[in-house]
Amino acid sequence: MPENPLPKPSAGARPRFRSVITTVLLIVISVLIVRDFLVRRWGGSAPPASDVVRPSR
Repeated sequence: MPENPLPKPSAGARPRFRSVITTVLLIVISVLIVRDFLVRRWGGSAPPASDVVRPSR
């Protein structure tokens, strides 16, 4: 069975496309983490309220 020495033109596009999507997602996640850190550090002055309800004694 003869093998085709040249790959299909679209075969190289898929890994590059996945690489671009992965890079964009990592950048977006990094930006969101840094933004959250900055908002918590310099944003609100009051600490967040606790969701835990303690029973009264």
